[in-house]
Amino acid sequence: MIIKFVRHKTPYYSAALVLFAAILSCSCSNNKNGTASYEFTNIRRGTLERTVSSSGTINPVATVKVLPRMSGKVERVRVDYNDTVHRGDILAELNTDVLRLQREQMNSSVLKARANYELQLLNYRNQEALAEKGLISEYELRTSKTNLDNQAADLAVAESNLKVIETEINQYAYITSPIDGIVLDRNINVGDTVVDGSGSNSTSIFVIAENMREMQIEANVGELDVASIHRGQQVRFTLESLPGRRFTGVVENLRMVPVISNSMVSYTVIINVENQDGTLLPGMTCAVDFIVERSQDVLIIQNAALRYQPTSLSAEQISDMVFNASLVNMSNEQRVAAIEVRTQARTQSAEQGRTGTNNNTGITGLMMGQSGGARMMPAGGMGGGTAAGGRQSSGSGRQGQTAAAVMRNIWYIGQDGKLDVMQVQTGISDGTNTEILTLENIEGIQVIVRERI
Repeated sequence: MIIKFVRHKTPYYSAALVLFAAILSCSCSNNKNGTASYEFTNIRRGTLERTVSSSGTINPVATVKVLPRMSGKVERVRVDYNDTVHRGDILAELNTDVLRLQREQMNSSVLKARANYELQLLNYRNQEALAEKGLISEYELRTSKTNLDNQAADLAVAESNLKVIETEINQYAYITSPIDGIVLDRNINVGDTVVDGSGSNSTSIFVIAENMREMQIEANVGELDVASIHRGQQVRFTLESLPGRRFTGVVENLRMVPVISNSMVSYTVIINVENQDGTLLPGMTCAVDFIVERSQDVLIIQNAALRYQPTSLSAEQISDMVFNASLVNMSNEQRVAAIEVRTQARTQSAEQGRTGTNNNTGITGLMMGQSGGARMMPAGGMGGGTAAGGRQSSGSGRQGQTAAAVMRNIWYIGQDGKLDVMQVQTGISDGTNTEILTLENIEGIQVIVRERI
């Protein structure tokens, strides 16, 4: 677009032109300094965690389903939902009218069997006396003994049947609690008919939780994250029904049986949690965070600042500035080696430019360790030291913290008002912020997050 100024013969023309030039000059000055074209963030201290997120369901540690031991009609229910019961307490009673009639029949059968046995016993004794005198044969004596044994067996059967009836009336008709706990579910009412628990169509009539003060979470963890889960790991979880509150737990067990849903493989992790105040109820869903690593009182920077790269500089300018920044973190021997590698890279790049060949090596590739070049990076981080602040690791595979650290570039505005860069060693990240491992005091420094449009 071409702007054409037309000179008017007016006294205000000169003043307007001077004002326009002043505004343009001010704008160019701000852009040159760079402070008005960027968004900044501060490097600060804080606590950073690397977590694995999942969801789960809260359940009691142990539940018992109570089934009836005999069939019958419910005559009385003594407990209701949420009632506390102890082992042996009567939960419900079954009608025993028919059983009492059967008990009378069994009593009569026992009396009859006993009378027949006593009569046969008297007969056998007489047969023994006659056999001693040789008045009867051995066959007749043995027949009498067999009849006596049969009568004794009939008496034993009658007495056993009577004991069964007595047991059903005095024990099985009373449905009792097998443990100390709380009634979670009740599936019977007065007048219902229940079926013996040994039957195929029998169902539980009560569900009792052993201890509601200790609960557990069953969380599903994907196969990509399950390697970060181990027994004793600290867990933090929240509930939608209780916003603003955070609860903690400990991993108790990792079940090896895979759960496959929609071609996704996950594993069930059992988490023990305390429920002293009874806030947690069975069946609640919760959002779970497994704490894999935790760093306290460390330097933190936004991830956006680590991703930023200036658009006002060429690739070669950025490469030069990054190379100079990397020299700060090296020993004298490392600096000499790095300069030699960079010189070789420049020579190789110049030769490729003359011959017109390009094998995608370049200076930047050599600096990043491509094509067999040495990586311009100190092995021990900033100054060869370790991170300041306290780092706690829950993972078993990250005892040497600097092994997983990498060098990243951070851009900022120097004291001269120009763009500058420094290299820092980074640690764990929570997806939003990243830990900076350095002994240097860079807390509070403003670094560039992005350019303003």
